This record gives sequence, structure tokens and C-alpha cells, in this order.
Amino acid sequence: MKRSRAKQRSAPETPLTRRLEAPAKATPQALFSLALEWWNKGERFDIGRMAQELGVSRATVFRWVGTRELLYGEVISSQFEFALNTARSEARGEGPEFIADITQRMIHLIVENEPLRLFVQQDAEYAMRILMSKSSTVEQRNTACLRAALEDGVKQGHIRPAMDLDALAYVIIRIGESFLYRDAITGDPPDIESAITAIRILLTAEKRDERWTIP
Repeated sequence: MKRSRAKQRSAPETPLTRRLEAPAKATPQALFSLALEWWNKGERFDIGRMAQELGVSRATVFRWVGTRELLYGEVISSQFEFALNTARSEARGEGPEFIADITQRMIHLIVENEPLRLFVQQDAEYAMRILMSKSSTVEQRNTACLRAALEDGVKQGHIRPAMDLDALAYVIIRIGESFLYRDAITGDPPDIESAITAIRILLTAEKRDERWTIP
């Protein structure tokens, strides 16, 4: 009996055995997945708790993300990109109306995003800093994402906008922000229809020169 136990204790390990028995190492992707999970639950990001849950130090998490604000930026930007891609896949119509329909669907998806609405309600000033300030990546990422969609619209012949694409994408994002977050900015309720109307006017105002090219 003793010999059997000794033999069991001295059973050789393989590389796979050692990897399976070792605790899994957390990765930046694991952190992003955790942050997305917390976002969908409406939980405020707590770097200390996140580090503890992942089994790493706070310093490691900060090394991965930079700041808590930038982590919010990554998650919110991913939500915007998802809304835009969904809107593009569901949009109908032709020409400028097709692009306008994409924009309208995207805005409604953003408005219906319960975690985002809760985030703004919990601390409007902090949320506006994350969503609209120069120190955050959200507005820059959203503008770049929308600019790419507008460029596709030009290539496919849907639009020949009167404005430069960089400027047009920025103005559309600003209009959307101003009307979507109006309750946090001015105390007035959001006005989705006015935002959509203003954006539709911008998209249907075409350049007279038919030789429209992408800058």
C-alpha cells in the first residue's frame, strides 16, 4: 500500500500537466472582457476590484489601460462601433437616404443602450468628460469610425457630400452628442428627431461638382 502511494506521488509530469495545473494568467483581453461584463451590468469600473478578480496587481491593470477613463473609452467606443455595424447591415434605401437611414438606426441603438444611459445618469459631469472631452478617445474613435462609413458611401456612389469627410464626420458626431446628451448638458430632454433631421440635411447637401473624389 505504501509502495503504491509512493509511486502515485512520483508520477511523472508532462508539459501539458504543468500548464493545466498552473493558474491561468490574465491578459489585457481578459480585462476588456471583464470591463464589458461590468459595463453591461451597470457597474462602475473599480481598478482595484478588477485587478483582484483577474489575479493581477493594480499596477499591471494600469499598465494595460493607462487610466480608468481610457478603459471606459475602449468599452464605449466598442459599443458605438457595434451600433454602427448593426445599423449598416440593417439600413435600407438608396443614395443619401441609405446613409441617413444608417445614421438614424445608429442613433436609436445608442439611445436604447441601457448601460450608457445609466452611466450618464450616475455622474453626468464625469460621463461627459469621458464621452466628449479631448482627454478621452471616445469622440476621436467614433469620428474615425463614422468617417470610414462615409468614405464607403462615397465609393459606392451613395453620397457626394458638400463637406470634407473629416469635417462631416466630426459635425455629425457633435450634432448627435448635443441632442443625445442634452439632458446632461442643458437639462432638456434628448431630441432624437432634431438630431436626425440636421444630419439628414448635411448628408443630402451634395457637392455640385460631379467629379467628387475622396480627399
